[in-house]
Amino acid sequence: MKRWWKEAVVYQIYTKSFYDTNGDGIGDIRGIIEKLDYIQALGVTVIYLNPIYRSPDVDNGYDISDFRDINERYGTLEDFKELLAEVHRRGMRLIMDMVVNHTSDEHPWFQESRKSKDNPYRNYYYWRPGKNGKEPNNWGNYFYEGRGSAWEYDETTGEYYLHNYSRKMPDLNWGCEAVKEDMCRMMRWWLDMGVDGFRMDAVNRLVKPEGLPDSPNPPAPPVGIHGYVVDRTMCANRPGIHELLHEINEKVFSRYDIMVVGETGNVDAALAIDYVQEERREIDMVFHFEIAKNPTPGNALTFKDAQKRWYHVIEQHGWTTQYLSNHDTPRQVSQFGNDREYRYESATMLAALMHTHPGTVFIYQGEEIGMTNVDFPSIEYYNERYTVGKYYTMVESGVDPKTALDSLKGMSRDNDRTPMQWSGAENGRFTTGTPWMHVNPNYPEINVEREETLEKSVLRFYRRLTALRRENPVMVYGSYRQLLEEDAELIVYEREYEGVCWLIICNYYSNEREFPQSVAERLKAGQARLLLGNYDVTDGGERIRPYEARIYDILL
Repeated sequence: MKRWWKEAVVYQIYTKSFYDTNGDGIGDIRGIIEKLDYIQALGVTVIYLNPIYRSPDVDNGYDISDFRDINERYGTLEDFKELLAEVHRRGMRLIMDMVVNHTSDEHPWFQESRKSKDNPYRNYYYWRPGKNGKEPNNWGNYFYEGRGSAWEYDETTGEYYLHNYSRKMPDLNWGCEAVKEDMCRMMRWWLDMGVDGFRMDAVNRLVKPEGLPDSPNPPAPPVGIHGYVVDRTMCANRPGIHELLHEINEKVFSRYDIMVVGETGNVDAALAIDYVQEERREIDMVFHFEIAKNPTPGNALTFKDAQKRWYHVIEQHGWTTQYLSNHDTPRQVSQFGNDREYRYESATMLAALMHTHPGTVFIYQGEEIGMTNVDFPSIEYYNERYTVGKYYTMVESGVDPKTALDSLKGMSRDNDRTPMQWSGAENGRFTTGTPWMHVNPNYPEINVEREETLEKSVLRFYRRLTALRRENPVMVYGSYRQLLEEDAELIVYEREYEGVCWLIICNYYSNEREFPQSVAERLKAGQARLLLGNYDVTDGGERIRPYEARIYDILL
């Protein structure tokens, strides 16, 4: 079934690092407004904002203290309404990051809940007495804070509260009817304002196991030295989660023409269909972590295997996403390509893969100019809580500080959170002040202004890809068939829709290859026209060069 969100090209904005208009070193809503023409020219149809709600900013906005107001660092609610109006005026849509698993400990609900055991808000969160003089169970938090426990003792009532993430981010109890009603009412408030949907943070973690039992999995070093278990399966995909999401859909999502994408760790294609199948009426699509957050990217076979499995979700009346980087991952050209001698080639090859595979395309800010990972010299340069927390936990357990940092750099979420590089001017012209986080030192060579002047430009390539998607339904609704399935270097596949057939060829590596005979014969079987490539093809195309990408239209 055709849907506008299937055809979308989504541009993710991490507001804090996008563009600063008042010189305080922090990106803001007015900065997004100023750059809307740039975003529109990229071919974007939907803007997705990371959290901009009122927040103490312990975890870059994922700790929300007021769901119905804007963080004053970014602007005002009136600024947001102006942004929404300007987005809609340009024919684009806007979705917001909706954090539903937890709040800030400064949220009024939590402030009330901690006052007494019989407070009306007590059941909004998970409060439990200690067990045998210790925490209620052996769960560890994901940020490796303190000793690693997911429980924090509160002296006011002598009980512990659950926080799967920071101790400043207590988990909401979705088993409480009042929580469901308040959260659904809040989401409808934003949608009534005109917001076009949500990215639902940690949406498969809302239901906790009955009785909150100990994790049976043994602790793994270095967290294990404290005895707490960081078990990412204990609260993921639990019985009751689908009933809850269906209920939220009935009360909220189904009442609007919106897009709902869920962030779902610990979900593979076999599990995803239960979340996204149209008949189930839960959410529209999910972000899975099988490719983008894989610390060992593997080879072309790994990529092809994942794509085949997730295409099966689409075949079963579901939908999926195509992305390689976001605010939680390394930069894709550094993780999957070559960010040095083949930065242009590998960045554009990866873009071709994302835009021509089935699913809704998500572009993360800076990806379209080939921004890379950073290599900061010490932990003091890093901001992201998981990186910092795990570093100190490793050092505490006896790991050499340099070894600890080197092991964390590549996958640190700070790689994607460095400020956007607009020009070669100081600090990439992200701000006229001191940026909240160090700008990647390569900004004089990699920036929007320079990309506009280059003949071989990552930015120009992205614009051509989005134009192809806008003009050719085969990129969205076409069937998907892999060729050369056993080839560990080349990714070759066909998309076909209503008599149109496209053949896509991508070299996943830096080595040069002979053009495969079977693919050459496939091209010769019809009248092939090269629609887009990241190399000039003037020699008949007998060889596939490092990180080369070609998109052919085949008239059969």
